[in-house]
Amino acid sequence: MSSPRRLLHKNKRIVIKIGSSIIASHDQGLREERMGQIAEEVAGLRAEGHEIFLVSSGAILCGMEKLGLTQRPKAIPLKQASAAVGQSRLMWAYEKHFERFQINVAQVLLTRDDIADRKRFINARNTLMTLLEHGVLPIINENDTVTVDEIKLGDNDNLAAQITHLVDASLLIILSDVDGLFTGDPRKVPGATLIPLVEEVTPAIEEISGEPGQISGTGGMATKVYAAKSVAAYGVTTLIVNGTVSGLMKRAFQGESIGTLFLPKPVRLSSKKHWIAHSLKVKGEVTLDAGAVEAILKKGKSLLPSGIREISGKFEVGDAIRCLTPEGKEIAKGLTNYGASEMILIKGIHSSQIEKVLGYKSTDEVIHRDNLVILNGA
Repeated sequence: MSSPRRLLHKNKRIVIKIGSSIIASHDQGLREERMGQIAEEVAGLRAEGHEIFLVSSGAILCGMEKLGLTQRPKAIPLKQASAAVGQSRLMWAYEKHFERFQINVAQVLLTRDDIADRKRFINARNTLMTLLEHGVLPIINENDTVTVDEIKLGDNDNLAAQITHLVDASLLIILSDVDGLFTGDPRKVPGATLIPLVEEVTPAIEEISGEPGQISGTGGMATKVYAAKSVAAYGVTTLIVNGTVSGLMKRAFQGESIGTLFLPKPVRLSSKKHWIAHSLKVKGEVTLDAGAVEAILKKGKSLLPSGIREISGKFEVGDAIRCLTPEGKEIAKGLTNYGASEMILIKGIHSSQIEKVLGYKSTDEVIHRDNLVILNGA
């Protein structure tokens, strides 16, 4: 059996996420030399037949330098202003560097709504695939100029994971400012060692990765590990490498043990269930009784109103809600067929009584099995 690293070069469609600290700094702006090196590496991959999508941070840092800010802004209006100034500068630089290799680039800005809404999800996919068909390199970023917390994806590690799903890529490469996942933060823990291979993102691996924001940018290693966990459920491999060093992607494709490689799940979620599990923002939660937990986890059943004990949150029909055990452990996530106000009235009753209580009945199930995803660790 071939080593997973020796098979990396066989991945045709690849999403590459570039961290902001790789290509920009708040006081010096863009790192033009590094951007040129990345353009050369990407051009080389495309010449070998790989289809590439770039997810690039850096707009806010570019804008900070232009606006004379010395610290990353915390207020949303100032972040948006920095992004507005920096985004055009960032794209101009990418266009200049890729022009040397006769590669046209396109800017694609997305928000959570573009991913969470199924119709907009498909429209975004169609746009990206059309760019690919015309030989254009899509460069994707969150639309920081207009986003607020309610529609914000959160960080570009998460965005890269969403794009990987969106375009059906088989490999996600995250260019970080460290060599990969270590047994501890190498900047704080003397003797911390690199973990070259992660077969599964377990709670122990998540604990090692720390909390979001500990390393750089808005993310940190925790968000990168979560991104790897997310795409693994869709059958995608993730490689985290040091993006400050030129040529590592090529060496990794030649089979060298570089960075941390995260293996995919052997059984992948369908596109729809991955979208439910990882793209939708949760609007509420329901606490189930022991019988409902067993029916969902062991018998593959839908969630019925009779199994619901408690409800929290404000949600409408079609929203994503999480399912909890009596002890509060999250076991599943799904699309609800009833809003919170309706569910308060029908919780605990038999499905045959729904119409009597509400005056109508949409379905017997609160969440149909086809719209229900069992979460890792359940």
